[in-house]
Amino acid sequence: MQTTSRTAAIREHARRRDGTAEALLGELLRNLFDIDAGAVAINYDQYSLNSLNGFFEANGEPYFFKFHQEENEEEMSGEYYRADILARAGLPVDQPVMMSTLPGEQILVYKRRTDPRFSDVLRALDQTHDEAAAIEAVAAERELNEAVLAVYLKTLHPVSTEEVAREPIHRLFYDRLVSAPEGAYPGGRLASFYVDKSFEFPGATLSWAELSSTRFVINGVEYRDTLATLFDAAHLRLAPARLADNGGVTAHGDAHNANVWFERHADGASLSFFDPAFAGEHVPTLLAEIKTTFHNILAHPFWLYDPALAEQTFKAVARFENGRLFVDFDWQLSPVRQALLQTKAETMWRPLLATLKQKGMLPPDWRDVVRLGLFLCPTLVMNLRAGATSHNATSSLIGLSIAVMVGSPPVDGSDMITRFLDSIDPDR
Repeated sequence: MQTTSRTAAIREHARRRDGTAEALLGELLRNLFDIDAGAVAINYDQYSLNSLNGFFEANGEPYFFKFHQEENEEEMSGEYYRADILARAGLPVDQPVMMSTLPGEQILVYKRRTDPRFSDVLRALDQTHDEAAAIEAVAAERELNEAVLAVYLKTLHPVSTEEVAREPIHRLFYDRLVSAPEGAYPGGRLASFYVDKSFEFPGATLSWAELSSTRFVINGVEYRDTLATLFDAAHLRLAPARLADNGGVTAHGDAHNANVWFERHADGASLSFFDPAFAGEHVPTLLAEIKTTFHNILAHPFWLYDPALAEQTFKAVARFENGRLFVDFDWQLSPVRQALLQTKAETMWRPLLATLKQKGMLPPDWRDVVRLGLFLCPTLVMNLRAGATSHNATSSLIGLSIAVMVGSPPVDGSDMITRFLDSIDPDR
């Protein structure tokens, strides 16, 4: 049995940029699809945190490839890349022309397009603040939300714990907290990224024992829960066996904007999905929009995907005192991300939660479920510890602080996330 999958090996060589990843990828494409893949070029972009994408040519035609690779995926249950699920449900999705779903060799191939990804469009707007272009982008997001919501409402149904447990979306959340196959906690990325490590911030250096047990005071607002408390709560509440209480829907599950095409038309713009690595028909409803909400809005501008630019753009400083970590920074959402957050609340979250409530599928602790899902997005998508990957002391401090902000309510008063949750609460 292989100990390292072929896609994992290719990603590792690509990370090292040792000149062998392209040849290995070409060989994989030839083996899987019986094609002569030439001019293989890997796209080294900031959004490929757990995936790899790029271009190649075969039979005179240009193609785009992408694959997602998780640790120990050979030991996990469920299926990847059920691309037809989304199309059958009526979602706007680009269909692959070649596909492999073999564990460790899972890859999608599309005809190459010239359209930009929505992530690239919005990154430019974070910097230019082009009002007309921002209005066009937000309108496209609103239209996509309305289309996705219609599918959620059409496919919403009671689910069993067995159906929920088979969904691959858990690999983005719960499975990153534990070690496969035995499920030891703390394990997985949580253990390898953070446990027993040292954390350097501007103004303070903390051990994991100190950092995980301290309360954050961010820009003068104290937060109730520590990192350790939030990880423990996520391990309990986001366990697949606990998530059947909010029904299930047909969903992409990982529709961050690097998996979304942006197409301009004479009368505006439209969006469509690709790379449905975690698509499913029984996705827990409260998890379906978590990745889009965090990665398309709260991960910006810059701090998650462009740590070096965040360090140049924002100021952040920490002070560890009397068991509390005092953090001050000037990061805030850009105007276009603020508009996207409002749109996500109005056209997705509020009507979805209202329907869940009407059907008796909204658990009383729905805020906790949403918060814990949002919390795991930044902390386990990549290592936020300075020096471990691309993160520096400034981006690490901002990132871990934002993770606490989304995961925990303030001790007193409200903040951006509290106001967002209030705005989507069907009882308000």
